[in-house]
Amino acid sequence: MEVRAFAPASIGNVGIGFDILGLCIERPGDEVSARFAAQAGVQVSGISGQNSENLPRDPQKNTAAVAVQALLEHLGRTDVGIDLHIYKKMPSGSGLGSSAASAVAAVVAANELLQAGLSKKDLLPFACAGEQIASGGFHADNTAPSLLGGIVLIRDNATLDVHRVHVPRGLQICVVHPKIEVLTKTARAILKPEVPMPQYVRQSANLAAFIIGLYNSDYPLIGRSLDDGIIEPQRAGLIPGFHAVKQAALKNGALGCSISGAGPSVFALFNDETIAADAGAAMQQAFADEGIDSEIILSGVNLDGAVLV
Repeated sequence: MEVRAFAPASIGNVGIGFDILGLCIERPGDEVSARFAAQAGVQVSGISGQNSENLPRDPQKNTAAVAVQALLEHLGRTDVGIDLHIYKKMPSGSGLGSSAASAVAAVVAANELLQAGLSKKDLLPFACAGEQIASGGFHADNTAPSLLGGIVLIRDNATLDVHRVHVPRGLQICVVHPKIEVLTKTARAILKPEVPMPQYVRQSANLAAFIIGLYNSDYPLIGRSLDDGIIEPQRAGLIPGFHAVKQAALKNGALGCSISGAGPSVFALFNDETIAADAGAAMQQAFADEGIDSEIILSGVNLDGAVLV
């Protein structure tokens, strides 16, 4: 018996919600298949797809395997053997939650294979444990939206007090992924540990207003609030041409624009699909002016999250 699950990409932070806000997009994503194995524990029999040659097969270093092992220990099923095959359909180091997607897909597939009957929310701690191997931190801003779908606010990462937030009808996302790599651990290492009080106050106000804008479908408020004055300025230097890309988005109708997760992908929000496509082309051209090839991803908010295939 083999079970396969798909987990979609996600936008961590959503600009103004560092480590506590995440958004699920429709594509790309990772698939993981799970089947029983004779040897106890978790094995990774294969990894195929994008960047597969660079990903660890050691079950203690692989996000999907660590997540499933955590699930087995929780269930008291450490005598069971599970073999995983990971189908990478998104690049690592893209700022789109690649490691989170693998961990999420793996625990969803394993939960079904074991007939454990755990809910998606029950599976979140194990997915986070797997993703922590890659990111170096225990935070759910990628795993929660990839697993649950929608836009998710994490009130507390330690206890995984997570809440889905209202998604306005018609909200559109454009992600432009430059063909460069920024590792999450690298992007976290450059962040300053202190935040000046004025920046903290402004960021708190923007996050609160952004949530209000979502619930009220107030697109102008959403746009005014998507203004990260803490993390974005520190990470912008990791993405060649970022400021030009952001200006291209805003000049072509974006409500707001910022770095997706740790980068290098850049996302922008819109209330019109056609405008999103036109702005995406302008953003892509800005990267091209820097000599960087890029890919455009247009998506609505994925409300379903991870699913069995």
